[in-house]
Amino acid sequence: MKHRAPSYRLLVNGTNITPRVNGRLIDLTLDETPGDEADTLSLTISDHDRAVEIPPKGAEIELAIGWRDGALVEKGLFIVDEAAFNGPPDQVSITARSANMRNELPARKTKSWHQTTLGEIVSTIAGNNQLQSVVAEPLAAIAVEHIDQTDESDLNLLSRLAEKHDAIAAVKAGRLLFTPRGKALTASGGQLPEITLTPADGDQYSYRETDRDGYTGVGAYYNDLDAGREVQVLAGTDERIKRMRATYANREEAESAAWAELRRLNRGDAEFSMNLAVGRPEIGPEWRLKVSGLKPQIEGRQWVITRATHSLNDSGLTTTLNAETMSE
Repeated sequence: MKHRAPSYRLLVNGTNITPRVNGRLIDLTLDETPGDEADTLSLTISDHDRAVEIPPKGAEIELAIGWRDGALVEKGLFIVDEAAFNGPPDQVSITARSANMRNELPARKTKSWHQTTLGEIVSTIAGNNQLQSVVAEPLAAIAVEHIDQTDESDLNLLSRLAEKHDAIAAVKAGRLLFTPRGKALTASGGQLPEITLTPADGDQYSYRETDRDGYTGVGAYYNDLDAGREVQVLAGTDERIKRMRATYANREEAESAAWAELRRLNRGDAEFSMNLAVGRPEIGPEWRLKVSGLKPQIEGRQWVITRATHSLNDSGLTTTLNAETMSE
């Protein structure tokens, strides 16, 4: 069997340092997480001859990884926030985090949103920040009676709205994406792929069921102005109901919040992880996953990847995937 050699490209502030790093790379680990959480890039480089420069804080690193016999997978831009020199043996260690929404939408502002929709809010914020808006249906059509943005960044407002509607907000390639969890989009607005893994794909796997609260439904109240009272809407069934504390402005907001909370409760009643024997750098968070060839409890579930960790050195490339069950 032909040995596959890993490959990578590292640019620091626009300068390709790959030739200088080749043969010195002790470890490159990329930890990818969903949404507006920052991905983390960690590098450990041998500096036995004191020829490796320590990058300054704030330096920009562009990363691509893959295999020598194929195209590299672009992993984006990272900002150095920690660099260290240790020895012996002499090594340079670097930690950098992805340039995500925190870099794109930091300014605080005060604004009131009234009689609008979720799609219009995201579209307006995207336009104000020179981004293109991509909002998944049916999120775009959700009515927003009123929401205040008081001395608050666009990032924080989007994070609040995403949490309320069990969604993910992310900036990718000049686009502001707002999608339900487990149904994230590519930077071009297309659906992320679904993959199937078998035991042959990994050298280790783990499955664990977790003890959940067992709610079958979620109740939320809204103010019915015509009836002059609070009215409850129900997502799911009434066998065991979790009642939300907030009272919403209208039925649509209450129903959206109730279904979002029920999806949150149902998600993650089991966890699955697999170490891939051959690294798959193209796979990332929010990809849908099916598993074949293991226990029926594993095969019968719909999984969504919550974390992808790619580890590379001069001798190999591996990928570890963590997934949880996804409610439909």
